[in-house]
Amino acid sequence: MTRAGLHSTVRVLASLGLVVLVGGATDGPAPFDAAHWRQVFARPDHTPMPAGNPATPGKVALGATLFEDKRLSGAGDVACATCHQAELSFSDGVPTHDGLDGLALDRRTPPLWNMAWGLSWFWDGRATSLEAQASGPIENKREMGGNLDRAVQTLSADPKMTRAFAGAFPEDPAVTRANLVKALAAFERTLVSPETRFDRWVKGDDKALEPDELSGFKVFVGKGACVNCHQGWRFTDEAFHDIGLPGDDPGRGKVLGVKAAEHAFKTPSLRERVWSAPYMHDGSLASFEDVVDHYADRVIKRPTLSADMPQSVALSAAERAQLVAFLNTLSSEDPPRATSLPPRTMSLGVPPEAVATSIVGQKDRRFTPGAILLKVGEVLRIVNDDTRTHNVRIDGPGMSYNSDAQNPGDTVTIGFDQPGHYDAICGIHPEMRLSVEVAPGQ
Repeated sequence: MTRAGLHSTVRVLASLGLVVLVGGATDGPAPFDAAHWRQVFARPDHTPMPAGNPATPGKVALGATLFEDKRLSGAGDVACATCHQAELSFSDGVPTHDGLDGLALDRRTPPLWNMAWGLSWFWDGRATSLEAQASGPIENKREMGGNLDRAVQTLSADPKMTRAFAGAFPEDPAVTRANLVKALAAFERTLVSPETRFDRWVKGDDKALEPDELSGFKVFVGKGACVNCHQGWRFTDEAFHDIGLPGDDPGRGKVLGVKAAEHAFKTPSLRERVWSAPYMHDGSLASFEDVVDHYADRVIKRPTLSADMPQSVALSAAERAQLVAFLNTLSSEDPPRATSLPPRTMSLGVPPEAVATSIVGQKDRRFTPGAILLKVGEVLRIVNDDTRTHNVRIDGPGMSYNSDAQNPGDTVTIGFDQPGHYDAICGIHPEMRLSVEVAPGQ
């Protein structure tokens, strides 16, 4: 079906979770700086991959085969591709898919584009790697109802599959649970959305966008403040926000055990969303127009509402139409095919220089400084000088720490009784990273 045909049957102007006509109040509209925004939304030239699961043609091919293999399910009648359909942006076109028990699942099937750049997976971020994510739906009793150990036994009896596994994993030439999820994850990392007209504009083609589409982009990064959460070339900040939808799903709050994060869900990417309607974690909004109207008129006010949401957004009918027009430029004219980018082992870039200090701030969703030096016995004080609620989580030698909700103005104090390296993140805004090196005391 062509894009025009799709529009004629369903109003799929893609309402994807514009997780936010967001943003705080400003003193006035800033001038539109095209050069700045072209830099902000520039596409990468490679696909990141973890050192522990490097991509190879054999591994990716095996993962693609497993993605379609119904033997991974309990009854042998459901595959990953059953719900993640390529022509629908690897989603399924319904608000919530029916589970194996005949009842609707709790959440919308998420699209799979550009997952290689993710920091967490699932709507509530409960998986910390694509490898961990891969096993979740397979062994969920309501989704695929499978058992990976049984699937491994079944596949091990298939000579074709044993050869494929041996070719994909020459260092461990066996059909194993670990190799199975690695292959699926390797395949999913190749699902990179293709360039669209917006990308041509980013590259400098001023004629790539129509006037109303460019006006919509100006609303997106300006008055609407959608860019507060839909950041970067994938249009997601990888964070979790309560955007004021009705319902009692606790979302990220249940994963963290933090009430302040209830109703919060991961900011979805806006890429190729024309093909993945309906939208939001619950599939409750049918079109981009509905999404824009939600942020402008229908946000439910409650204590957990994201601090990146404005109290109100006054958008005219023309501005709403322009915003929808822009959002369509982030999707292909016809059902998209994955593009190809060379893989590159994940790198955190140049690490920040560690500073000998015991006080760290969190303003603008950033730990400052980003790397510190302490000694055993010293107390770290993390000050929330931001406008948002944070959640400090630290892992390291003999330590697993969770601060609960850290509201603006709160200070978290943490002691370290063992030397070593510790990593801290915010469970609500996972892009926030802090490196702590603890040296032996005097």
